[in-house]
Amino acid sequence: MKNIDIYTDGACRGNGKPENIGGYGIVLIYDGNIKEAYKSFVNTTNNIMELLSVIEALKMIKEPCAVNVFSDSAYVVNAVSQKWLNSWQKNGWRTSTKDPVKNKELWLQLLDLLSIHKVEFIKVKGHSDNEWNNRCDQLANMAMDEIL
Repeated sequence: MKNIDIYTDGACRGNGKPENIGGYGIVLIYDGNIKEAYKSFVNTTNNIMELLSVIEALKMIKEPCAVNVFSDSAYVVNAVSQKWLNSWQKNGWRTSTKDPVKNKELWLQLLDLLSIHKVEFIKVKGHSDNEWNNRCDQLANMAMDEIL
């Protein structure tokens, strides 16, 4: 099974406000090869961009692989590593406070991809000294800059 490292980041300018812009950046590393991707969106949220970056990165992989996903998003990393996803499913896609889980459609897409690959999520500190996380942040900002 191939081992792949994925770095992702999502961003949103004007998060929570009308007519905001968002974007994500992805760096995929396999066997010394580096592939980058980014995309922009309007009327989104930071959490959607963080989650979508992981989904789109995993979709780039053409066969089942062992994948390390490095993300600065506590929202995404904790949902998997702290088993929030399992609890949400058991509770009929309700949070611990009985509210509907936001972005359910995206979580379902991620669950499908997690069933294909052996994925480990690793939380990294954002806007710090991680070269690839910083590159993903640059890519997300490039994406948003393109639609200004």
